[in-house]
Amino acid sequence: MDIAETLSRARESGQTALDEHASKKILAAYGVPVVREIVVTTASDAVAAARDIGFPVVLKGLGQRLLHKTERGLVHLNLVESSAVEQAAIAIENEALEELEGILVQPYLKGNREFVAGLSRDPVFGPVVMFGVGGIFTEALMDISLRIAPLSEQDAVEMISEIQAQKLLGAFRGENAADRDAIISTLVGLSRLAIDYPDIAETDINPLIVSREGRICAVDALAVISEVPGEPSASIPVDPHAIGALFYPRSIAFIGASSKLGKWGHLLLTHTISGGFPGDIFLVNEKGESIAGRDVFTNVTDMPDKVDLAVVTIPARHVMGLLPKLKEKGIRNVLLISSGFGETGAEGIRLQQELVQKARSEGLLILGPNTMGLSNPHINLYCTGSPVRPKQGGTAVVAQSGNMGVQLLGFAEEQGIGIRGFCGSGNEAMITIEDFIDSFEIDDLTKIIILYIEGVRDGRRFFESARRLSRKKPIVLLKGGQSEAGSRAASSHTGAMSSDSKVFDAVCRQAGIVKVEQSMDLLDLAAAFSSLPMPKGNRVGIMTLGGGWGVITADLCASYGLVLPKLSPELIERFDQILPAYWSRANPVDIVGEPDNALMTTIMEELMKWDGCDSVLNLGVMGRAIFIERMLDAVGRADPTYTKEFLETASTYMHTFERDYLKLIATLMEKYQKPVFGVSLLTDMNSKTVYSVEGSTYKPVFYQTPERAVKANALMYEYFRFLGRQPR
Repeated sequence: MDIAETLSRARESGQTALDEHASKKILAAYGVPVVREIVVTTASDAVAAARDIGFPVVLKGLGQRLLHKTERGLVHLNLVESSAVEQAAIAIENEALEELEGILVQPYLKGNREFVAGLSRDPVFGPVVMFGVGGIFTEALMDISLRIAPLSEQDAVEMISEIQAQKLLGAFRGENAADRDAIISTLVGLSRLAIDYPDIAETDINPLIVSREGRICAVDALAVISEVPGEPSASIPVDPHAIGALFYPRSIAFIGASSKLGKWGHLLLTHTISGGFPGDIFLVNEKGESIAGRDVFTNVTDMPDKVDLAVVTIPARHVMGLLPKLKEKGIRNVLLISSGFGETGAEGIRLQQELVQKARSEGLLILGPNTMGLSNPHINLYCTGSPVRPKQGGTAVVAQSGNMGVQLLGFAEEQGIGIRGFCGSGNEAMITIEDFIDSFEIDDLTKIIILYIEGVRDGRRFFESARRLSRKKPIVLLKGGQSEAGSRAASSHTGAMSSDSKVFDAVCRQAGIVKVEQSMDLLDLAAAFSSLPMPKGNRVGIMTLGGGWGVITADLCASYGLVLPKLSPELIERFDQILPAYWSRANPVDIVGEPDNALMTTIMEELMKWDGCDSVLNLGVMGRAIFIERMLDAVGRADPTYTKEFLETASTYMHTFERDYLKLIATLMEKYQKPVFGVSLLTDMNSKTVYSVEGSTYKPVFYQTPERAVKANALMYEYFRFLGRQPR
C-alpha cells in the first residue's frame, strides 16, 4: 500500500478521514495486528466472503462518510449462517444508500478485555500516543496513559504499566495474559506513523481486543487526515552564556528611577542597594535632580561609564524609543519590568512583537517584559519587587508569575534553602522557559531547578531540553492553569498557549521532570534534593515518638508507593534490649514516648545501617527542645521549688542534644548513603527546613508534617528511577 498516495487522493477528494479498511491497512503496515477482512459490494459476495473467513462473522458498512456506524445500525455481529449474512448485507444497503461504498466482512472475535490505542496532535507538543481501557468504557473511565512521539520501547512499557486496570492485562478469569510485546509494538508503530506522516492528524483503534489466548487484534480503526500538515510553533533560541551574563552585571542603570515610595523605580533601586550589590549603580530619570541621595542622569547616553544591565520601569509606550539609546550607550542586557505588553490583549501583543523585532535589530537581549526582577545571591544581587534575600546555594528558580516567584524566595529565606538565582520570566518576549533550561545545563553552580510555569510555547524544545537536563540535574515543576478556570487565568495573565493537562503530565513523566501539585512542594523538593543522598529504593524505616503518628505515616507511605519492610529478627532483638516490653516490635518503630536521648540516637543508627531499608523517616525528635522550653516555663511560673538555674540547665541540655542529633544525622547519611526525612515535633520562628552542619556534605532536613516528608521521599525515589532508565 502506498500510504502517501492514499492520503493525497483522500485530500484531493475532500475527505477528512479514511474509511475503516484503509485506516487498518495503514496501521498494519506499521506493525499493528489488525483483523482479517474482505471488502465486498453485494450481499451474495458477502455470503461468499463469510464462508471463506468462517462463521461467525461481522458485517460493517464501509464509506468515507460512515464514521458512526453502530448508531446507524451498520454493524451486525455474530452472524452464524449464510442467510443471516445476506439479511445483514441487505439491511446495511437499505440504511446507508448512496453513502455506502462497500461492505466489510470480518471474523467475529470475542474477547472480555478491550483496550484503546491511538495518536493525536497536541498544538504545543506535537504527536501524542495514547493507550488505555477501551470499548464502551473509554470515555466514561478515562483510564489512559499518554506519551509524546517518538516513543522508545521503554516508553511503551511505562504507558502500559500506568493504567489503573492492570489486572485486565494479566491472566484474567481463565484467560491468558495479554501479549504485551504486541501492545508495545502497536504503540511504537503508532509513534513511527505519527513521525512519518504529519498529515495524519489522528488515529483511533477502539477496541483493541484481547482474546482468551492473549492475542491482541485491532477490529475497528479510524484515521483522520489534516488538510495542511502543521507543526507546533518554535522559538528562536538564546545563547545560554548570554543568559548567564544577565545574572552577573558589574554595573546597573535604573531607567525610570523614582523617589516615590512604593513605585517600581524606587522599590527595585532600594532593594538592590540594601541587598549589598557591590557594583556601580546609575539612575536615569528625565526630570533629573536627586534620588536616594544619588545624582540622576536625564538621558541614558549621559552616563559616564560602561553599563552591563538596564533595569527599565518606564511606561510601555516609551520603551520602543529607549532601545536606540541603549544601543548607542553599549548596553546589551535589559531587565524590562514595565507591563502593558502581550499580557494586555491584541494591541499589547502587537507592541510586544514590534519590541522584539526592534531589540533583535539593535542587538539587545530583553528579560521580560512584565517581570518582577531577578536575583543572584552569589553576588548579593537582589533586584526584585520584594525585599527577600535568601542565602546563596544551588537551587535555580524561574517563575512565569513574579509574585509566585518572590513568595518562594521568601519561604526559601525563612527555611534556610540556598538559591542559585531567580528571575520572573514575565511575558517571555525574547527569553523563554526553554532558554533558561538550556542555560541551567551549562551552569556549574546550578544543582536543582525549580520552575513555576503557566504555559509552554515551544513544546518540542521544552521536552527535549528538559529530558536532557533531567539526566544531570533534577527539575521540580509546578504547573498553573491545569483546570479550565486556571487555564483562562493563565491565558489572561501571560498570554501563554495552554496545552491539555494530561499531555503535559505525560511530557513531565517522559522527560524526568518531578511535577508537584502545590507551591510548597517546590521548596520541599528543593530542600531534599539539595541536602540529602538519593533514596535507591522505596523501602522505608520509620522511627516515631508516638504510635498514632507512625500509623498515619505508614498509610501515607502506602498511598505514595513506598514500602515498610518487616524488621529483621536481629533488629527486633536489639530493640527489645533498650525499649520497654510494650514497644511495637514492628516498623514503624514506636519508641513510646521514652525521653532517653541516647535511645533515640541508637535506634536511628540501627535503622540507617539496616540493609532492609533505603531511607529513614524520623518523627518527633527535633522540636522537643521547644516543647521542653514551654514546659519549663510553665513549671517556673507554677512551682517555685525549681530554681531558675535548674530550669535553664535543662533547657540548655535539650538544645545541645538537638545540635548533636543534627550532626549525627549528617554523619550517618554520609556513612550509609541513605536519606533521613525528618518531621519536627514543634516549630517556632527559629525552626528551619534545612540545617547546615559544618564540614558535612549532607544537611539534615525536617518538615512540619509527615505528608510533606513522605511526598518528598516518594518523588525523590521517582526521580532516581528515571535516572536508572536507559537514555534514548
